[in-house]
Amino acid sequence: MTPLSRQSGCSVLQLAVEAAELALADAGLAAADVDAVLSYHLNDSAPAPYVAHSLGMNRLGWHNDIYGGGTQAASILGDAAMLVTSGLARRVLVFRALNGRSGKRMSQAPLRVGAGAEEQFTLPYGMLGPVHLFALAAQRWLSDRGLGPDALGHVVVSSRARAADNPRALLRKPMTLEEHAASPMVASPLRRPDCCLETDGAAAVIVAPAGEFPDAPRLRAVVRGGGSGSSTMDKADDMSRVFSAYLAPSLYQAAGMTPRDIDVAMLYDAYSFLVLAQLEDFGFCGRGEVPALLGPGAPLVNPHGGLLSEGYVHGLNNVLEAVRQLRAGGSVALVTGFGGSYGSAAVLTRS
Repeated sequence: MTPLSRQSGCSVLQLAVEAAELALADAGLAAADVDAVLSYHLNDSAPAPYVAHSLGMNRLGWHNDIYGGGTQAASILGDAAMLVTSGLARRVLVFRALNGRSGKRMSQAPLRVGAGAEEQFTLPYGMLGPVHLFALAAQRWLSDRGLGPDALGHVVVSSRARAADNPRALLRKPMTLEEHAASPMVASPLRRPDCCLETDGAAAVIVAPAGEFPDAPRLRAVVRGGGSGSSTMDKADDMSRVFSAYLAPSLYQAAGMTPRDIDVAMLYDAYSFLVLAQLEDFGFCGRGEVPALLGPGAPLVNPHGGLLSEGYVHGLNNVLEAVRQLRAGGSVALVTGFGGSYGSAAVLTRS
């Protein structure tokens, strides 16, 4: 991963190439050893063929630029694994790069009209971007459980506390519940610290056949199961029921595991409310519980500070943290990704 910042001072292509070169070096590979490139974007990144050319790849096989944001953060690992297991590729470079603060920003949602642009029906009611959609969902979710906005504060306080020891994190200063309650409101009940960072940066991983590097000096993580689930929020019977409620059962079945097997959970935290919803849906706590750090036997949640405190590389930085945690002694990691209408998750284990 490149350093994260609010002003990278370079192009998205440069960021992507830097992250890719770091991933190749970590795997002990040259660019010519990779024969597939995958990425995801929101018209804000460098195309996969451009990155391959800049790396000096003399033969580019399968490549794909998938349209999507955080929704692809976990499922793109499944896409890469399918390429490998099907024999279409031997080694796959996966990257996400963006100048999310100094370049195109998520908060600057353009007004679009025309066929298929459903924003024309929501923008007149003040739905100016993702934060307003998730604010509605969070308000309903909290109300159904008899909880107040202070429940969100526990997530933010925990995130800042864990980021304090992460040299990569953009926000390392601890925050109290009182400071959270006094912070500016963006869209009720979401305050500024409840919303993920807008960040410049890039992250990359290499996906290859399990056991290909038996003599590698660094431990590798193994993709055990993955999938995606839909919850089209603006049309759902319950807009506060997010992707994890649909996906969790099938994910555990595919991985042959239960919630008790997970010891570290990298939960996509574009907004603090999503952490609470996923803790419930993935079976880590009961309905309406708001554990600041969870109890003994529960997984470690976002030990790097997550997207709320480390930075926002559309969730791929969470995948990198999962690998770091497994290398440091963890056994099983859950990684999730989520967008406005659907999400994905993957289970990684020690090699």
